[in-house]
Amino acid sequence: MLEHLNLLWFSMLNADAGLHGWRLDLGIFAAKYLILVVPFGLAALWMGGQAQQREAAVRALAATVCALTLNVLIGLLWYHARPFAEHIGHNFLPHAANSSFPSDHGTIMFTVALVLASDRAPAVRRFGLAMLPLALAVAWARVFLGVHWPLDMLGGFTMALAMTLLFHTAAVTWLCAALADMMATMYRRLLARPIARGWLRP
Repeated sequence: MLEHLNLLWFSMLNADAGLHGWRLDLGIFAAKYLILVVPFGLAALWMGGQAQQREAAVRALAATVCALTLNVLIGLLWYHARPFAEHIGHNFLPHAANSSFPSDHGTIMFTVALVLASDRAPAVRRFGLAMLPLALAVAWARVFLGVHWPLDMLGGFTMALAMTLLFHTAAVTWLCAALADMMATMYRRLLARPIARGWLRP
């Protein structure tokens, strides 16, 4: 049943043969480059200097690392071929024929977006909410270009949701706060000179 739905949704979303022009360029941009919002966004939250923002950035990063680690384990235990590896649909983005489930790109985007969107700090929450449509765009693009199945993206979203719930428990929140404090201390020591000159926030 799920595989039938997977094939049906893929046939609806995957681009037709001969895709070119702005639609191809838009798909490639979303599939390959939108994910750069994650490192730049987390760095911006950290550089903002507020403790809540730094803790949220650390929480989102730690949740993403845990999610990707579980993705690797899932891929080792259960290989799910990508569409082009099974000669299904049309592929417009070169990619290794490794296991497709769950999507790492989808996992990263959805994990960071959901963890930040559920934060208490308003600025952090706004950034997370702004990332959700970008996460959907990445998920669409990678199916559109033929390197993933729709269920790969659903798997990434499910993993992200599980990590969001885990990383908002009291124990993990405390650990992330302690880690953020340690990283802030290292940051102030390593970058003491530019901080003293006012180039960076302490």
